[in-house]
Amino acid sequence: MAAPNIVNVTTITGKTAVAILTASAVSIVTNSAASGQLYKINDVMIANYTGSAITTTVTLLRSTVSYYLAGTITIPAYSTLVILGKDTAIYLEEGDAIQALASATTSGSITISYEIIA
Repeated sequence: MAAPNIVNVTTITGKTAVAILTASAVSIVTNSAASGQLYKINDVMIANYTGSAITTTVTLLRSTVSYYLAGTITIPAYSTLVILGKDTAIYLEEGDAIQALASATTSGSITISYEIIA
């Protein structure tokens, strides 16, 4: 299926995804390959809730290729980094995913707010 025409949508559903980051890339938000929906990513934030700096990488996975939204960025201790804000929103097409990892397991969390457009 193709993504919907965003002029003729019937529903927009707000969602928030959260996860604890690990040293391996994990999909946080995934638009199913046959969803018939478009996901508008409004915000991506990573919080470092430990006393040491961590590094993080956030990618958009499309057709098995990772495109960097943030590549190995250092987040100081007890700080939050905004990767994407509403003024720089992106769309996930069918089959796309947002993936993230951190240099230290259980040292950071990610929050993604998004809308499902159908």
